[in-house]
Amino acid sequence: MIVRNILLVIAVSFFTVACNKAPLKVKNSAALVKIGNKVLYRSDLEENIPAGLSKEDSIIASEHFIRSWVNDILLYNIAVKNLSDKGKIDRMVEDYRRSLFIYQYEERLVNERLTKEIDEQALYDYYNQNKDKLQVERPLIQGIFLKVPVSAPQLKEMRLWYKSTTSDARENLEKNSAGNAVIYDYFVDTWTDFNSVMDKFPKDLLNRADFAVRKKTLEKQDDDYFYLLNITDCLLPGDNAPYENAKETVKEILINQRKIEFLKKTQDELYQRALDKDEIQFYNE
Repeated sequence: MIVRNILLVIAVSFFTVACNKAPLKVKNSAALVKIGNKVLYRSDLEENIPAGLSKEDSIIASEHFIRSWVNDILLYNIAVKNLSDKGKIDRMVEDYRRSLFIYQYEERLVNERLTKEIDEQALYDYYNQNKDKLQVERPLIQGIFLKVPVSAPQLKEMRLWYKSTTSDARENLEKNSAGNAVIYDYFVDTWTDFNSVMDKFPKDLLNRADFAVRKKTLEKQDDDYFYLLNITDCLLPGDNAPYENAKETVKEILINQRKIEFLKKTQDELYQRALDKDEIQFYNE
């Protein structure tokens, strides 16, 4: 009951701060729980409870955090007393600490000295040499999508033009869409995610067969609009990815390769420098 009352007071203070939208300027260092020489302070609790919670939610979150903290300390104390191979754990901690230092330093070196700019020709060359490994993960399509009011003038003609590949039809379609179509997406020369295009149709107008990706036209109508899609080309998962869609992946691959080479060179230089300064001693049997 005492703990509950303490948490109620804390929760009220959290709730007041949240309502005022002003952070606490000075952390309260009053102790809340003590186990042996380990102490949980109110400031620790405040740092771990999300802002903006209601009074009741603050109490629940505080109770959970305190209980977790107590459990961790109790289990840790028992583990220290009962585990005999403390040296192994110390070595694991030291290995992890060393790995963290190395990782942070390598990341700083890479950010400071390694450019992430990749020449366009290098990107294109890698793509051409590895296009069989760069595959489409989601269906891609090229084509035209329109959302046209049912009252639009020349609607009958637009329903013919969007299916045609002639330059006159495309020109007429573009001119009429400018003033009549709510949506006119022309992506005949650009690969676009199939599902993102299908999201432009009202869900209740679609059926499973409509999601079969192939070269096709798809027309749907509700009380207000016609939805017109002409798929002129498509790629399925497993097909080779187009260059423009694979470009960012290729860039990440080349940057990572450059990073590995840079770090390997850095390690070799450090090793050789240490050898030259007799900082490494080898003991032969």
